[in-house]
Amino acid sequence: MKAQLILENGMRFSGTVFGAEKNIVGEVVFTTGMTGYQETLTDPSFAGQIVTMTFPLIGNYGINLEDMEAKHTNLKAFVVREKCDFPSNFRNEMNLDDFLRQQGVVGIEGIDTRALTRVIREAGTMKGVIMQGEPSDEEVNVLMNSLDNSHVIMDTTAEQVYTLNETGRPHVAFIDMGAKQGIIRDLLKRGCKITVFPANIPASVIEEANPDLVFLSNGPGDPLDAPGTVDTVKQLIGKYPICGICMGHQIIGLALGCETKKLKFGHHGGNHPVKDLTTGNVFITSQNHNYIVADLPDTVEETFINVNDGTCEGIRHKTLPIQSVQFHPEASPGPLDTGWLFDRFLKGVN
Repeated sequence: MKAQLILENGMRFSGTVFGAEKNIVGEVVFTTGMTGYQETLTDPSFAGQIVTMTFPLIGNYGINLEDMEAKHTNLKAFVVREKCDFPSNFRNEMNLDDFLRQQGVVGIEGIDTRALTRVIREAGTMKGVIMQGEPSDEEVNVLMNSLDNSHVIMDTTAEQVYTLNETGRPHVAFIDMGAKQGIIRDLLKRGCKITVFPANIPASVIEEANPDLVFLSNGPGDPLDAPGTVDTVKQLIGKYPICGICMGHQIIGLALGCETKKLKFGHHGGNHPVKDLTTGNVFITSQNHNYIVADLPDTVEETFINVNDGTCEGIRHKTLPIQSVQFHPEASPGPLDTGWLFDRFLKGVN
């Protein structure tokens, strides 16, 4: 079925719908990963977004249920130049079309994804709709104006408190902002007991659990939409070591008095270079965010920067055991350059 991806600047890209057949609205972003499309589809950090894959052929190794980063997809739609209908891999369980149909996610192929990416790079991230047929400008505007991503954190956080590996140590209080399962897997590999809390949990409940470490996960959207979590972290400062990844990094930054800013088109993909300011080493990292930490107070110092644009990729408090990174050391699917950071996070609390 023919459909159009229409951007809020009026540009229209024609393609063919696959997966779920419905009209949707979302924030249009692009990701530069050549592989890992299943992890992209199930990463909660993409909630509320229309995700464009810059690599032209997607779906060639199929879908398997073991590599899910969440129980279900969270993005609004998936844009590809060409989908593969006949994947070849011994782990394959279904093709991309069947998976999106099962998950209720709209796919559109036949789009010139290179041209679309150039538009987003030049104009910045913007809203978009995918609509079937030839919708009028009025129909487009009605759907476009209905977008509200302020609730995506609460849409993707844990529904209730639960614990993993009861006999493990150290005990990690894990605040789920919309977590990838890869982060939890890496903590479990290191023997941690993990108590997972929803994003809106009060500090008093975490204190009752008596953890050794407070950890904030990745998640979707704007960190300013989670003021309750920022207040929770403020109340925990000085009582526990605190670490975070991605959205968790931004929440920690706000709690320490930093500012957050929105990037023009974000960092999405598995090939982003960051520099360790302590050693001078450069690592290739997986990233997925539209916001950054900026304007650090005197009590906070940068630990990593983005080699491409100089933005902040990591911070630590100068006197308290608080540290965080913007990128994803758990990778999932890769690269694995910075997995050692989990050992640094856990150092001193075993």
